[in-house]
Amino acid sequence: MLSCSCTGPGMAPAVSCYFLVVLLSASCEVVTSSDQMCIEKKTNKIYNCENLDLSEVPDTLPNTTEFLEFSFNSLPTIQNTTFRRLINLIFLDLTRCQINWIHENAFQSHPQLSTLVLTGNPLIFVAETALSGPESLKHLFLTQTGLFSLEFIPAHNLKNLESLYLGGNYISSMKFPKDFPTRNLKVLDFQNNAIHYLSREDMDSLRATTNLSLNFNGNDIKGIEPGAFKSMVFQSLKFGGTVNLSVIFSGLHNSTIQSLWLGTFEDTEDQDLSSSMLEGLCEMSVESMNLQKHHFSDLSSATFQCFTHLQELDLTATHLQKLPSGLKDMHSLKKLVLNVNKFNQLCQINADSFPSLTHLYLKGNVIKLQLGAGCLEKLENLQTLDLSHNDIEASDCCNLQLKNLSHLQSLNLSYNEPLGLRNEAFKACPRLELLDLAFTHLHVNAPQGPFQNLHLLQVLNLSHCFLDTSNQHLLAGLENLRHLNLQGNHFQDGNIPKTNLFQMVGSLEILVLSSCDLFSIDREAFHGLGNIVHVDLSHNNLTSDSINALSQFKGTYLNLATNSIRIIPPHLLPTLSQQNIINLSHNPLDCTCSNVHFLTWYKENVQKLEDFKETRCAYPPSLQGVQLSDVTLSCGITAVSIFFLTVFLFLLAALLLYTVKFFLRWKYQHL
Repeated sequence: MLSCSCTGPGMAPAVSCYFLVVLLSASCEVVTSSDQMCIEKKTNKIYNCENLDLSEVPDTLPNTTEFLEFSFNSLPTIQNTTFRRLINLIFLDLTRCQINWIHENAFQSHPQLSTLVLTGNPLIFVAETALSGPESLKHLFLTQTGLFSLEFIPAHNLKNLESLYLGGNYISSMKFPKDFPTRNLKVLDFQNNAIHYLSREDMDSLRATTNLSLNFNGNDIKGIEPGAFKSMVFQSLKFGGTVNLSVIFSGLHNSTIQSLWLGTFEDTEDQDLSSSMLEGLCEMSVESMNLQKHHFSDLSSATFQCFTHLQELDLTATHLQKLPSGLKDMHSLKKLVLNVNKFNQLCQINADSFPSLTHLYLKGNVIKLQLGAGCLEKLENLQTLDLSHNDIEASDCCNLQLKNLSHLQSLNLSYNEPLGLRNEAFKACPRLELLDLAFTHLHVNAPQGPFQNLHLLQVLNLSHCFLDTSNQHLLAGLENLRHLNLQGNHFQDGNIPKTNLFQMVGSLEILVLSSCDLFSIDREAFHGLGNIVHVDLSHNNLTSDSINALSQFKGTYLNLATNSIRIIPPHLLPTLSQQNIINLSHNPLDCTCSNVHFLTWYKENVQKLEDFKETRCAYPPSLQGVQLSDVTLSCGITAVSIFFLTVFLFLLAALLLYTVKFFLRWKYQHL
C-alpha cells in the first residue's frame, strides 16, 4: 500500500502529490498462475499424483514418466489400458486406490517395472497373467490387501522377485504353491498375519534361497516342526511378539542366522525369560540377537552360557539393574545395547566381562545414572559410546569417568544434566571424531578451551548448551572440525562480531546457527571459513543487511528461513546467485516494486530455491500469502503514467514560471 503526506499552503503541491499517487499506484500489476495437478519432482521422470481423487492417469503426465506415486486415488479396476501409455514405468505406487480387480495383462506394456505397491487395496480378483508384462519386477507389496492364502498371488512371471511384502493380512499358512519362484527372494515379510505353526513342508519351498530376511513379527508362533529350519542360512529372522521363546530356540536347531529379533512390543506385556528357555541357542549359530522388553526371571552367569558366540546383543528395556560379574567366554561380543534399563551406576554393567566391545549403548536409563570413575577402563577397544538421556551430572567431566578409552571415536552425552568442562576435558579420548553434547548445560571453566587435544574431531554438536559464545578460545584445538552445531545458543546483543570463536575452526564445512536470536552478523564474521558448503541461519531475526556476511561463500546450501528479511537490494543479489540452494521461506517478503529486482531474480533462479511453496509475500496486504512464483510485477511507466507525468511536469513548470515572475515583479516594486 502506498501513502503520501502533503503539507503546506497552496493547491499546486496537493495536486502534485495526487498525480504522484496515481502514477505509482498505476505501475503495479499482479498476475497469478494456477498449480499443476500432479507435482513434478524430476522433469519428465518423477511425478507425485497422491490424494487427488483421480480415476485415471492425467493426460498431462508425459509418456517418459518412470516413477509415479499414485496412492489415495480411485481405481476400482486395473485393466491393460489403465497405464498403457506410460511404457517407461519403473516404480508405481497404488497404495489405497480402492482396487478390487486386476485384469489379465494389466501391466503388459511395462517391461521395465521393478516395484509395484498395492498396499491397502481390498483385492477380490487378480488374474493369473496380471503381472505377465514386467520382466524386471523385483519388489511386490501386497500388505493389507485381505489375502487369506498364498495361492491368491499370481506366480506367473515372478522369477526375478527379490522382496515380497504380505504383512497385515489373514494368512494362516506360509506354504507356497509348488510352482511359485522363491529362489531369488531376499526379503519375505509375513508380519501381523495368523501364522501359528511352521512345518518342514512350509520351509522346503524356501530352501533354495540364500541369506533371506524372513519376518514373522506379530504372529505368535506356537509350534515349529523339528528340523524345519535345519541347515538353512538367514540374513535375519524376526519372531517379535512370540510368547514362548522356547518354541523358537528348539525349532531353529542347526540353522545359521546373522540377525535374530525376538523382542516384544509396547502394546504387549513383557515376557519372563529363564536360563533354561535360552539353552536352545547353543544348538544354532547366531551373530546378533535382540531381546527387547523381555524380563529375566533369574539373571545370572548361566543366562549368558549360550551367548558366547554372539557378536551383538540388544537388551533394551529388559528391567536390568546390573549385569552378572565374572562372565566367561564373552570375547566375541562387539556390540552391547542396554538402553532404557535401571542401572544406578555405570559400573553395574560389569564392563570387564566384555573385553572386546567396540560399541556400547546405554541411553534413556529409567533412573539417574552415575558415571562413577573408571567403570569402562577395561574396554580398551571401545569406539562408540552412547550415554545420552541419562540425567548424568558431573562437576568435572570427563577424563576420570572415561579413563583408558583411548580408541573412542564417537561419544554421545546429549540430553543430560549440567556438566563441568575444564581444560582438555576429554584428554582420555584423544581420537574422538564425533562428540554430541546437545541439550546438556555446559559449565566451561577453561580459558583456553575444553577441546584442545581433540585434533581429530570432525563433528561437534553443542546445540542448546547455554554456552558463553563470547569466549573466542572455546573451539581452540579443533583444526579438523567439519561440522559444528550451535543451534539454540545465544550471542551477546544478538550479533556475531568480526572477532569471534569461528576463527579457530577454519576447516568447517557445515555450520548450524539456527534459533540463536541473531539480529545481525558483521560482514567479516565468517572471514577465513573458506570450506563452508552448508550454513543454517534459520529461525533468527536477521534482515537482508546480514547477507553481506555471506559474500565469501560460494556453492553453499544457505538456509535463511524464518527470519525478518523483507527487501533484498540489488547489490546483494550476486551473493545469492553464487550459492547452490537457498531457503527463504517464512520471511516477511515485500512483493511491491520496491523489491522488484529481487522478485525478478527469484523467477530467474527458482531452481535454487528450497521450500518455494512456503516462500510467500507478506506485503502488500492484497498479496499476503501468495507464492512468490505466482506474482509478476509490471513496474515500468505505462501510457497512462506518461500522460499524468506530462501533466504533472506541465503544472510544475507553470508553477515555477509563476513563482519567478512573481519574484521579479516584487523585486522591481521594491527598488
